[in-house]
Amino acid sequence: MLLKGYLTVEKVAKQLGLSEYRVRELIREKQIRATKIGQWRIKPEDLEEFIKARTNIG
Repeated sequence: MLLKGYLTVEKVAKQLGLSEYRVRELIREKQIRATKIGQWRIKPEDLEEFIKARTNIG
């Protein structure tokens, strides 16, 4: 299945402790890479990249 492994905006919001609206804003601002497949979907590695870019670790 094409969507296997992709995260929904809802899951990403819960994981980051943000609102779904804020996650969609970050997608619009191109801070989080996402693909629109019916609704926005985020690859786990793109989420990891976003998190790493915003932390002081590593």
